[in-house]
Amino acid sequence: MRAACFQFDVGSDVAANLVEVERGLREAARSGCDLVVLPEMWPTSFPNADTDLAAALAATDHAIERLRLLSRELSLSVCGSAFGRTASLPTNRWHLFVRGRASASYDKVHLFTPTAEDESFSAGDAAPGSASLGDAGTAAGERSARVGGIVCYDLRFPEVARSLFHAGVDVIAVSAQWPAARASHWRALAIGRAVESQSFVVACNRTGTALIGRRQLQLVFPGNSLIVDPDGRVLAEGRGERGLVMADLDLDVARTLRIRVPIAKDERESTYRDWLRDS
Repeated sequence: MRAACFQFDVGSDVAANLVEVERGLREAARSGCDLVVLPEMWPTSFPNADTDLAAALAATDHAIERLRLLSRELSLSVCGSAFGRTASLPTNRWHLFVRGRASASYDKVHLFTPTAEDESFSAGDAAPGSASLGDAGTAAGERSARVGGIVCYDLRFPEVARSLFHAGVDVIAVSAQWPAARASHWRALAIGRAVESQSFVVACNRTGTALIGRRQLQLVFPGNSLIVDPDGRVLAEGRGERGLVMADLDLDVARTLRIRVPIAKDERESTYRDWLRDS
């Protein structure tokens, strides 16, 4: 299967972001992609103290529906994160559409306190969602790819990716706004999650410079999206410009590795729980 990250400069103008995403998805479809990962908070970017939350939520609903329709029209699987409606503060919700079907979602568990993300969002509690892509990118008789998602800061917490490993995913999709100041962390963590999860990691990071969150921190985003195989090899990497970062994923690499190096069989989860209880 062919996977891509579509990296771009995510602003607060929802209509402009939709134009960028539609252009990127059409290009991905022409390039034979099966899966496209978008950045974190792709319709609106992050709110600040002056954000009209009701208007932002309504605009997000429209953008998400447009994404679903594009996924169906272009026969693509597409994922990214955006506002998620709740009874209290919204969540930062990752969503996966498989050719027009809402197939999986996940509310970001770890909120980034340096930008006061915890003042604008509710944290999720449930494990990451995942779904099969059906026959997308698979040959006759092959099992389809299973894709699960995590959001930005969650990449630092191995428990999140581990839950996807136990769910049997082939691909971990990461939607992020990860700043240039910690670009080396981004790269190391994406590679580490791929190796320890024996999965492909398709990690999309935005481009541009923006004032982020209630604290209005000015951050530079390097557009260093990554596609990593289960052996830790970087198959494709963004260089800062807007556009698609693409690679072909041989799903048999992950499946063969899990047989040859049977981590799931050799885990000792009860022992780890004892360690945590006794610490």
